[in-house]
Amino acid sequence: MKSTVEWQQGMVFKATSGTGHDVLLDGDKAVAGSPMELVLAAAGACSSVDVVSILEKARQQVTACRCEVNGERADAVPAVFTKIHLHFVVTGKDVAEKHVERAVQLSAEKYCSVAKMLEAAVEMSHSYSIEQAN
Repeated sequence: MKSTVEWQQGMVFKATSGTGHDVLLDGDKAVAGSPMELVLAAAGACSSVDVVSILEKARQQVTACRCEVNGERADAVPAVFTKIHLHFVVTGKDVAEKHVERAVQLSAEKYCSVAKMLEAAVEMSHSYSIEQAN
């Protein structure tokens, strides 16, 4: 796996993944998310992939899944994350709480590579809520 990061202008950089996908990053947060914001997004996306996949395999009728990620950073430089909380909002028809709980737990404890990597240095926590689809 590889990535290339190229300076565009100011504090804006373009990252190109090994599979050819581009994403902008902005140290000033004027035109794109900062690298640290994208770390949070990566944790939320990685975990969400797991949760949705596990729920689909359990034949749950999921119509939406949102992961709200909150991070706390150290006051000193480098301002690393000290705590990250992922809250999953799963929407669907008659989605069973036991399946959502299991999906979130499996993602946190076994499958999410990003969260597993971060938990070596960051206090990670997870929660979920279920909303009934119309």
